[in-house]
Amino acid sequence: MRHNAFSDSIQLFRRFACRSITSMITLAVGTAVGCTSIDYQKLSTGQISGSLFVMWVGEGNSSGDGNFLFVPDPHDPLIFHRADPATPGSTIRPGLMYTDGGSIPKIAQVFKGLSPWGYAPAYMIHDWIFIAHHCIVDGSTEKRFDQVRGVDFDDSAAILGEAIKALIATREVAPNDIAPSAITAAVGSAIAKNLWDEKGACKSLQVSAKDIASAEAAIPGSTSKAQNLRTFQIPETVAPAVRAVGPAKIIARLSF
Repeated sequence: MRHNAFSDSIQLFRRFACRSITSMITLAVGTAVGCTSIDYQKLSTGQISGSLFVMWVGEGNSSGDGNFLFVPDPHDPLIFHRADPATPGSTIRPGLMYTDGGSIPKIAQVFKGLSPWGYAPAYMIHDWIFIAHHCIVDGSTEKRFDQVRGVDFDDSAAILGEAIKALIATREVAPNDIAPSAITAAVGSAIAKNLWDEKGACKSLQVSAKDIASAEAAIPGSTSKAQNLRTFQIPETVAPAVRAVGPAKIIARLSF
């Protein structure tokens, strides 16, 4: 895996106002509350391939508007496969979305393995599942969410664990005694379930036309190619017709 680190001068904002995996981990680590029956050690190992970009798209605002944007590589998009093709979410290809890039607050970094970039691809797969779920619950019929329409809460935690196992199996991250089980416990907790059950969240999670334009300016073809529209890369109701103020800054690129 290849990546460049975040600059220490950039404050890491969390897009989802306690909807993202970072918030779930922090809350679960702090409260040690869990309700899932998912056993990380018993999970199968998935497969991860492709590349992804994380972009910085602006200053944000008091409502938590996204500062970091996940952009699939138009030539080699991130794809996750579960070991059993008959299971819900057997193939997941995350689309354009705001993300926290797998960042971990300083308070959680004392735990072995909870590094900002260690499990970033797995985090983004999980964030995509949550975004898709919220939009599906709110009535979205967009085809880009079809791959995860059958995924329930327990499936989402299991998929994250399987993605982490894939990273470990391919030596993208080192085997770890604490972090994987802590992360899967966090996303399977009662707190995470409450977030999963929220309604009315889809609208606030949509990528703005301005940020789509900034992504396109930084990586031509990342949002506008017909191929990307067919493979659910951008919101079907938003066209990148707005002129970008400037190209988004590419913070990191990870390849597998």
